[in-house]
Amino acid sequence: MVKIVDWLLQYAFEQRASDIHIEPRRGVTQVRFRIDGVLHNAYEFPEQVGVAVTSRLKILGRLNVAEKRRPQDGRIKTRKPDNSEVELRLATMPTAFGEKMVLRIFDPEVLLKSFEQLGFSKDDRERWQTITSRPHGIVLVTGPTGSGKTTTLYSTLKQLATPELNICTIEDPIEMVEPAFNQMQVQTNIDLTFAQGVRALLRQDPDIIMIGEIRDLETAEMAVQAALTGHLVLSTLHTNDAPSAITRLMELGIPPYLIRATVLGVMAQRLARTLCPHCKEPGEADEQAWQTLTRPWKAPAPRQFYHPVGCLECRNTGYLGRAGVYEIMTLSDKLTRQINDHCELEQLRLDAYKEGMKSLRLGGAQKVASGQTTVEEILRVTPESQR
Repeated sequence: MVKIVDWLLQYAFEQRASDIHIEPRRGVTQVRFRIDGVLHNAYEFPEQVGVAVTSRLKILGRLNVAEKRRPQDGRIKTRKPDNSEVELRLATMPTAFGEKMVLRIFDPEVLLKSFEQLGFSKDDRERWQTITSRPHGIVLVTGPTGSGKTTTLYSTLKQLATPELNICTIEDPIEMVEPAFNQMQVQTNIDLTFAQGVRALLRQDPDIIMIGEIRDLETAEMAVQAALTGHLVLSTLHTNDAPSAITRLMELGIPPYLIRATVLGVMAQRLARTLCPHCKEPGEADEQAWQTLTRPWKAPAPRQFYHPVGCLECRNTGYLGRAGVYEIMTLSDKLTRQINDHCELEQLRLDAYKEGMKSLRLGGAQKVASGQTTVEEILRVTPESQR
């Protein structure tokens, strides 16, 4: 059983999986890997072997092996074949056919990625660095779960980290341990929430604070308080695009005058799969799909598109790895004046476009034009551009 679990983990690392799903079904246990954001069937174990694999992983994650009726969380630290450290987060859940387990793989190499490797264009990088180099205020990163928000924040903090700065984070959970930061974990069972954590961090003489997520009014108020008292606050929100983050803060209950005083900028992001360099092929441009993608901007179509083919390197998917697609809204004086009790989201978005913000789809279209990905992939991951 020890060897089976070791093999399973090493196989997942080789396949570049970000999550391992061990799912009990009737008579069998199915193993699926999430690779580049898409689930793939990887293996099937007999029912008894699946139960034993789950128990072995629970022991490694210091979970209660006997407790199968309620969800549990744990962590495992292990090594890859190249001897580099990897951290796994375990989460179990009772289902109709037994206990399902998901292992989230946190690769510390992600932290070492530069903005170019994450998918930032030169323009994106300059806009983002302008916002994050300010001494105090709130910078927000928005997008759905699994869109790479935390990775962006970690990479940004890593670039900002110098011996002269005290960088403190409050996270749920701590995804990657980084020696340059002081990281604290939310623990709801002892009433250590995001808001309580920020309150504690403010007494730690911080320069930069990273809040894992703004979920409620109390956390949002503490973020505003931290920004007003001269700290740079980085955090995430769940919204579809960048301008919606402003209205979301207002819905939470933050008065517009405080948003005007503190928010420096918002970046929305998505992760799009990039074409496999080993097998991608140039082909005919699909004019109709291109028009859908660049509506309402009517950008001219590139001379040629690249299409996914599929080879052994990319598991016959045609895609290998992912890159970020970004929409960065810098709050200029003109945009700031619009943030009031009668703030119109559509007008805010229109004016942001006029000030140089590129929509997620337009950012994706640039990646299609440079042969990095396909129109279908950008249409799949980005919301429709509104204008």
